[in-house]
Parts: sequence; C-alpha cells; structure tokens
Amino acid sequence: MKRALVSVSDKSKLVEFVKVLVDHDFEVISTGGTKKVLDEAGLPTISVEAVTNFPEILDGRVKTLNPYIHGGLLGRRDVAEHVQTMVDLDITPIDLVCVNLYPFKETIQKSGVEMAEAIENIDIGGPSMVRSAAKNFQDVTVVVDVADYDQVAEEIKTQGHTKLATRQALAAKAFRHTAAYDSLISQYLTTQIGEQKPEKLSLTYDLEDTMRYGENSHQKAWFYQDSLPVTYSISQAKQLHGKQLSYNNIKDADAAIRIIREFDQPTVVAVKHMNPCGIGQATTIEKAWDYAYEADPISIFGG
Repeated sequence: MKRALVSVSDKSKLVEFVKVLVDHDFEVISTGGTKKVLDEAGLPTISVEAVTNFPEILDGRVKTLNPYIHGGLLGRRDVAEHVQTMVDLDITPIDLVCVNLYPFKETIQKSGVEMAEAIENIDIGGPSMVRSAAKNFQDVTVVVDVADYDQVAEEIKTQGHTKLATRQALAAKAFRHTAAYDSLISQYLTTQIGEQKPEKLSLTYDLEDTMRYGENSHQKAWFYQDSLPVTYSISQAKQLHGKQLSYNNIKDADAAIRIIREFDQPTVVAVKHMNPCGIGQATTIEKAWDYAYEADPISIFGG
C-alpha cells in the first residue's frame, strides 16, 4: 500500500486524479476542504490528525508541520538507518504529494484588500510539504500543477509509479513554484513597508507565449510577463489577427506604447527595430495615421 497526501486550493480535476490513486492502491491523507470534497465523492481518505496524532491548532496555521508528515516525506528508502528510524517511530512513508498553495496572488490582486487578509493567505505548511517532497524526489512524486495530473495518472496506471525522470522534472517545477510564491510575498511586504532599496530584489515572471523566433530568425525566444502584470502594457494586449508574434514584434509594440504615453492628443506611432519611423498627431486618429505613414512610408513596412 502506497500513501499520497493531497491538499489543494485549486480543486479542478481533483476527484478524477485522486480516483486514479485510490484505484491503484494509494491511501490518501487529506485535510480541510480537500478532504470534504473527496469524502463527498465517495473516495476514502485519512485525516491529517489521524496521522499526526495531534489536532489542527491556531485556526489551521499548524496542522501538517509534524514529524509524522515530514518524516514520511524526507525519509530515504535507500538508507537503512532512515528506514529503521521510520519503523522505530511508526512513521509511514508518503510516496506522493499533491499540493497547491493558498491563493496569495489572487488575494493581493483584489481591490481594497487589507494586509491582514493577505497575511492569512501566506501558506506555510503547503510550501514545507512541497519542498520536503521535492528534495526527496528519488522516492516521492510532488505535484503542484493541475496540468501535470494527466501525466502522473497515466504513469501510475501503466507502471504503478512515476518515472524517476518525471519525479526530477516535477521537483524542479515544485521549487520554481515555491520560489515564485515567496517572491510575490516578499514583493508585497516590501511594498507595504515602503522599502526603497531592499538588499535583495526577487522578481518572478510567468511564461506568456512562445515567440515565432528570437531577435534573428534562427533564434528561439519565449515571452514572460510579470506575475503581477501591469494593465496598460503589451503583455495585456489582445492580438486581433495575424501570425504568431516574434521577439522583434513584442519589442517594437512595447516601444510604441512607451512612446505614445508622451502624448495627450490623438497620436499614431510607427516603430521599426525599436526606433520610431513615424509619429503623427491630429484631431482624429485616422488623420494621425496618415501623418505617421507619410513621415516614412518605406520603413513603416514590417514595423
């Protein structure tokens, strides 16, 4: 019998994923709202309290921070002393962790959110379990993204466990996940206290799209945006038509937006290789376009 610990804020596809685990001889440890959803779906679960022999305390701030959880995650199956310690202390190994964290980002993006609410949405136990599982990827599978459910489920269906290469990739993703989470928290608190020059600057970005090519046609490029995106920016623009954008398209469009901010009247800016090749201003946007085009009708092609 294998063990999985499942505790998620994003419950999409949860029941389907856990059903695969149960059908392939996993005991499922769960807590809070996750356990309620699984219980209602008729899937057997074990409460965290039944594993830790200790009640949830401090309004849920402490429930999984316990040796019976982290010992089960961090114990190495290939080290005899670890195995014997787990046997002596009656610690059952945990083979899979499926955790996504309190919605801190979504909380601070809400209009008028108070700092106290943001603080309560800083997850402590979740990142601790994720990091413990990721550190021990030799034996433990860690899942932090719903997008990975299908791959993990398929490997468990076909061979009873995940591949080592899969566990390594998921561990790297897990540490990226917790690093980004901590970065957002540090940014928020730094801003709240008004710190102008922090001794460390931690920023995090999300993959937005794959570019058609990089600065030159033989190069690859990917487009990342700030995890807390700026509303008036090219990353938030909607592409209405045309082929997939390239690196130069993004840079030119961004430069155009930065230039257009300098004007108050109807204005059109044309940019080629990040340099303005035409700027037109008029009483209407159509006339401004005519002026911008006439400024350099050759360079504007492909701009």
